[in-house]
Amino acid sequence: MAETTEHSPSTPSPSAPSRPSGFRPSGPRSSEGGRPRDTRPGGGGKKRFQVRKKVCRFCVDKTPFIDYKDLKTLKFFITERGKILPRRISGNCARHQREITVAIQRGRNIALLPFSGERTA
Repeated sequence: MAETTEHSPSTPSPSAPSRPSGFRPSGPRSSEGGRPRDTRPGGGGKKRFQVRKKVCRFCVDKTPFIDYKDLKTLKFFITERGKILPRRISGNCARHQREITVAIQRGRNIALLPFSGERTA
């Protein structure tokens, strides 16, 4: 009795690598598999944006001090929830960020600024 080895379509052949279902190889596409990645209709490839360094607005304006009564300026550095924006987001230097923090705390203590945002519910 001669045994023959037949592969059913549901089992992968021993020479083919096993891949999970839905597997898509990464990397540049071949020319016969569609359009190449670097050419897009109407443009010339990916557009990269330039990250601009944030500048301390108090150093630029050369303001002598930050006033705790100046609510228009201080509200720019507070979130909707009443939190003080960090330095990496506001772009202030360390010295002026400390002065802003002190001014906001003083404004909160005399009820010019809220300790927390408005509550909705």
